[in-house]
Amino acid sequence: MESNGTFNILMYSHDTYGLGHIRRTMAIAEHLSFPDTNILILTGSPLAGRFTFSQGVDHVRIPGMIKRANGDYFPLSIRIDPRHALEIRKSIILATAQTFRPDVFIVDKEPLGLKREVLPTLQWMNTHLTKCRTVLGLRDVMDDAETVRQNWREKGVYENVEKLYSEVWVYGEKALYDPVVEYAIPGTIANKLIFTGYIPRKIPSPDEVREIRKGLDIAPEERLVTVTTGGGGDGFMVLDSYLAMLETMAKGSDTPLFKSVLITGPFLSEDDKRAVLERARALGVIAHGFFTDMEQLFSASDLVVCMGGYNTVCEILSQQTPSLVIPRETPRKEQLIRAMAMEKRGLLDYIPWAGVSPELLGEKILGILGHPELFRKAMAEFKLTGIHRICSRISTFRERIMP
Repeated sequence: MESNGTFNILMYSHDTYGLGHIRRTMAIAEHLSFPDTNILILTGSPLAGRFTFSQGVDHVRIPGMIKRANGDYFPLSIRIDPRHALEIRKSIILATAQTFRPDVFIVDKEPLGLKREVLPTLQWMNTHLTKCRTVLGLRDVMDDAETVRQNWREKGVYENVEKLYSEVWVYGEKALYDPVVEYAIPGTIANKLIFTGYIPRKIPSPDEVREIRKGLDIAPEERLVTVTTGGGGDGFMVLDSYLAMLETMAKGSDTPLFKSVLITGPFLSEDDKRAVLERARALGVIAHGFFTDMEQLFSASDLVVCMGGYNTVCEILSQQTPSLVIPRETPRKEQLIRAMAMEKRGLLDYIPWAGVSPELLGEKILGILGHPELFRKAMAEFKLTGIHRICSRISTFRERIMP
């Protein structure tokens, strides 16, 4: 493929379940889409087509996979042997890289890809595309330290990252959580590691916020609480507890203390979704399965109740909207570790998964709504530097390749 003077960036986002990886990848891509830059995203997300891509950004859809309780991966939609689905994914990834010939290859979260599917592409680049800068992008917290160390040892991650990656970007702050210490990253890799800071999201204009609130029929003096569970696959408990809280409040007052919007997530089971929507209608609560412009909704809200995934937290911090986090603790402790670290900095409040009750939810929500300034002050002082530092690194790569 002739580059015609363009700078090509290839991004890989394995996306098995949920929306986190594709949302983070798109947030980065949006800020790297210059007139002479092509960005191609390899993704397994079945929802990639619902998002709007900027000019110069496109995606290649690889067959979606989903992780079952036993740890095995199965095709999300097509009915073929899982091994065949993985071979198709692996072939598409390699063929895309060989044809697109990127100047930068950014791999999100999984150092070797799902079931090592990116390893052949990294090895090919190491031999045949030596000018390409290979980057591993890691969110701030992967999981608890011992789980990550064992997983990386068993998969041969340490030696392959040392050999096949030019740089490792951590989308977080070292002072908040240091993966070098937690994950026993050796000096040979630590020397390649760059802490970018958290990745900011778009901040809607005041007019856009007014339009969102108007569309939701929220008066200027009314307070709005938004509840979101990300992809929704394991978020029913949060929605159920919140609705139970509202049902209890409704028995004691004819006038709600605040308005609510529920975003169930596209992966909530159909039975649970029907139950949630029915209860929401009875309470006069707006509910959606999927909401494209979460930044606008968060900015229009006075409080967000969420599970605390990386991208949701970045969106909340960008809008400086107070939040109450209910982090999942299985199959990974990532959300809990992040919530605990950020709670210590005054950036959010959280309730452990096992401690959630309608009564405690109501108490926490009313407490935050009563004193939002405490959280807003901490968030205003917390700088989201991710995009600035990523753009700086990309500029350095461009100067080496396109002087």
